[in-house]
Amino acid sequence: MTTGLYPRSTSISTVINTESVHQIYVEASGNPQGIPVVFLHGGPGSSCNQNHRRYFNQEHYYIIAFDQRGCGLSTPKGELSDNTTQDLIHDIEAIRQHFNITQWLIFGGSWGACLGLLYAQAFPHRVSGMILRGCFLGREQDLFWFAQQGASALFPDAWQAFIQDIPEAEQADLVKAFYQRLHHGDHTSQLKYAGIWSDWSSKVATHNLSSGASARVPDDALILKVRIETHYALHRYFIDENQILNNIDKLPKVPVTIIHGELDRTCLLSASQQLSASIANSELIELANTGHLIEEKNMIDALVNSTDRYVEMLQYTAETATK
Repeated sequence: MTTGLYPRSTSISTVINTESVHQIYVEASGNPQGIPVVFLHGGPGSSCNQNHRRYFNQEHYYIIAFDQRGCGLSTPKGELSDNTTQDLIHDIEAIRQHFNITQWLIFGGSWGACLGLLYAQAFPHRVSGMILRGCFLGREQDLFWFAQQGASALFPDAWQAFIQDIPEAEQADLVKAFYQRLHHGDHTSQLKYAGIWSDWSSKVATHNLSSGASARVPDDALILKVRIETHYALHRYFIDENQILNNIDKLPKVPVTIIHGELDRTCLLSASQQLSASIANSELIELANTGHLIEEKNMIDALVNSTDRYVEMLQYTAETATK
């Protein structure tokens, strides 16, 4: 059993042009003759980093990681036009075509798991398997838990700090309240509310870590990140209510492993349980003493063990990995 992350691998970066103003930053690493895998980062609004390549044995995997529209090193940074879930799905497919990959493994957590599932439903023949972490299904109840009522009862002091500057009349829809301030407020207001949103998100995500995470000093980069997050949240992730579970039959019949921390307070464990129950022969791994973040030790070990097992399950060769 492998424990810990694999060593860092070198990568080659490229930029994928779209039919819009967006240019997508992509990194490829590992073995071009290995199992193709696409890493889908969370958020929306986050980005990839070099540690994300370390969940895969670079001798056996060809690792493709990219920053979603407006995120990380993709440009224009923070751009919201032509930035919807459907656009991201088509970006994933464009990246696959760019690298001449026939099928690839989907690896995503939180929002990345949601995006991976939607891509697999749109392009089922392009998916060889799925490893999903801390699944977020983009339903009203999933967003409500985080941003309205649910996690609020678990962290009352942090919740009070989150809502205290929002007038009571607006507290029935906190996503809308923050969206208005982040997208239409002046710069000072945007800095303030980006910091408040980020502090709440960090508290919920890092509660299981002994050291926790220090509050991030609000800056323009944080404004852009939270603007993307609230852009997607306000528009309910640009999908129909319960779209993933209602279209579960569109998923390909491939190996699916779902891993969820029992102490995850950002994404509901019940979402992963419902998802697993809906996918025949899927594997659900519930991790004790584990929260939401990919960096937690138990989560690292479970994810690396899964990618190792998929090497044997998928048994890719150079001829089947590319066209």
